[in-house]
Formats: sequence, structure tokens, C-alpha cells
Amino acid sequence: MRGDYQQLVDEISAALGAPATLEDRDFGLIAFGAHDSDDDIELTMDPVRTRSILQRRSTAAVRAWFEAFGIARAQAPLRIPPDPAAGVFKGRICLPVRHRGVVLGYVWLLDDEHLSGLDLSVPLADPRLAQAMETTTRIGALLAAEARAGAELGELLRELLTGRPAGRDSARAALRDALGAAGDGPLAVVAVAPWRAAGDTEGEAGDAEGPGAGSALAGQPGVAALCAVPDALPDGSATLAALIRLRATTAPAPALTAADRLLRSPRAGGAGGRPVRATAGLGAPRRGLAELPAAWREALAAARAAGAEARLGPVAEWSGIGPYRVLSALPAQAAADPSVRPLLAPAHTELARTAEVFLDCAGQAGRTAAALGIHRQTLYYRLSRVEQLTGLDLDDGEGRLLLHMALKADRL
Repeated sequence: MRGDYQQLVDEISAALGAPATLEDRDFGLIAFGAHDSDDDIELTMDPVRTRSILQRRSTAAVRAWFEAFGIARAQAPLRIPPDPAAGVFKGRICLPVRHRGVVLGYVWLLDDEHLSGLDLSVPLADPRLAQAMETTTRIGALLAAEARAGAELGELLRELLTGRPAGRDSARAALRDALGAAGDGPLAVVAVAPWRAAGDTEGEAGDAEGPGAGSALAGQPGVAALCAVPDALPDGSATLAALIRLRATTAPAPALTAADRLLRSPRAGGAGGRPVRATAGLGAPRRGLAELPAAWREALAAARAAGAEARLGPVAEWSGIGPYRVLSALPAQAAADPSVRPLLAPAHTELARTAEVFLDCAGQAGRTAAALGIHRQTLYYRLSRVEQLTGLDLDDGEGRLLLHMALKADRL
């Protein structure tokens, strides 16, 4: 459908005599009109528009700035003034893209000399603007149709990844029919955690794509299906699952690109305004749909590992998360060993970090002291306190193993 969007955007650009840009409601770029010349580009571009085109998404700050003008509730075109402090050097005209009362996206035009005469107070009085608004209605219908199709694929993907065996079999067959030949080709599963479900984003007026899938597939090239998986994390948070088409099982680059793009979505992160860093995980690529549930478990484990270890993220592959491949499979209650619990109290954060660095350094005191920036005698004192709190002997291999696993698992 991407060609259809481009054609419709070009129609608006031609009707109004100015290049238009189409974004989904999460400010992901879908299509943009061509500029007539290099001189035209220099005159009409500003940092916000340039970033949107080059990175295919605007920042959260830009989104908040524009939404403050009421674009998510607008029923008619809006004129938005420039604000150089926000990087918006030129004013904008926003044509809201709606379908059955739900905003699905926005068409943006730079408010320059070509459009200065437009009277937005009576939009249908100007035939140019009336034609442009009719085109946005067609864009809205197209986005809604694609969103419905995406929601159906997402429901099948969710059932395949997390449903019971009988449901998985029927979901796999239906998803194979819907995807066609792509269902037999190389595929990868990406998990983005945590993910804000529909309705968690302030000011959101309904969700045409289904349970929290975010932007329609129009804004996600290479993504075959998207779905939100509720209660996927130990704290009950939702996670996004994305099915990515690959060219070969040995070439995961499209999945890594998709993961990076999805992490920039305003839905990636904690719900309710909590500043939770989102991470993404990639399971080992598979050929066909049969092994996708295992790929999902790997992707979710990798996303959790990236959240636990900053050095692994923000996008981690299953093959690179080391001991977290085992630890992520443990139930939370099994990982919290009673002997280590006293060390995990907030009052002993420094001791716990010292113990983990010591074990990461294979018990080498010199390396550990250097990594922590402390004297060896300070290190020895802290390790003795660790032994007192846990009752574990750090000269014993099994004691070290138990402590190391418990410390790593606690951050998952």
C-alpha cells in the first residue's frame, strides 16, 4: 500500500502547490511529496522536517509540541505558528487524517508564501483545500483498512506465539495463508519491552489497529505482523512482538533495523508516565512459522537481558546474552535464593555490586579493585561482609556460582 499513500500525498502536494508530508498518529513517516528544486529544499526545510524525512520519525518532544495545539482532536485544518526555539523555523498547516472519528495520522505542509492566502476558517470555501481534505479522507480509509488487516494478522501472531497448542496450530495455518510465500521464508521475531498498550498514551482517542500494536504497518517496512502481548514481563507489563521478513537466516540486519525503529516509537517504554527504558530482543532467525514460539521466548529473554545489562542493549540478540539464556527461563521465585536475599536489600547495593564485579572478573582481586576504583583492602573487607550476609564461602566454586546467578537474575 505504500505506493498508494505516496500517490495520495502527491495529489495533495499538487492541489496546494506545496510539498506535503504524511505521518501516522505516532509521528512515523509514511510518505512525503517531492520538492521541485534544490533551491526549493533550502527555502522550505527546517530541522524538524529534515529529521522526520531522514530518520522516518519525529522526536517525542516534537510530537508533544505539535499535540499541544490540539491536532489529535482537530476536525479541520489547523495553522501552527513557527517556533525557532523548538526547531520549527517555519509554520505548519496540519490536515488531520481521520476515519470514523478516530485520528489515524496527519498531513503536514509548510506554511509559506504558497499557502499564506489559505483561509482555514472556512476550509471548504477554497477548492484547493477542499480537494486536499477529500484526499485526506481517502488516506484515512486506506490507513483504517490496513490497520484492520494488521490487527487481524496481529491476533494470529499473538495466538501462535502465546496460545495453547490447539490454538497455535490453527493460528499458524491462518497466518501462513495470510502471508503467502513470506510465511515459508526466513523470519525473525523481535520483542520490545515494555510496550504501552492502547489507551495508555495521554490524549489517545481509540485504537484502530487493535490491542496496542501502535502504528499501522504502513510505517513499518519489513514488518509482516505486530501484536502487543500483555503480561509478558515478570512485573505484568506488556511487550510488543514483531514478525520480520528476512532475506536469509544468516542475515538478521532487517530485524535489527526494525527493532531500532520500534524502540523510537512513543509506545516503547513504561506506562503511566514512568521513565522506564525500553529495550529490544531478537530471537534466532527461523525458516517458516513452526518454530516461532521458541523464537519469541528467545526474543523476550534477549529484551529482558538488555534491560538488565546496559552493555547488551538497547537491542540484544539471543546468541549474545550468555548466561541470561538460562537465567531468563527460571521462575522469579526460583531465582531469588534465600541465602542471597539479605544482600539484595537496598541498604547493601554497594556490597552487591562489589560481589558481582568480583565474580565477573573471575575472582581476580586486582582486576576487581581496578574496575571499582577501590583499594584491595577495601575490596577484601566488602567481600567478607558479603560472606557474613549470605553465609556463602567465596572460596568455594558452588558458592560463587549460586551468588553469581542470583545477582544476575535479580536484575531481570
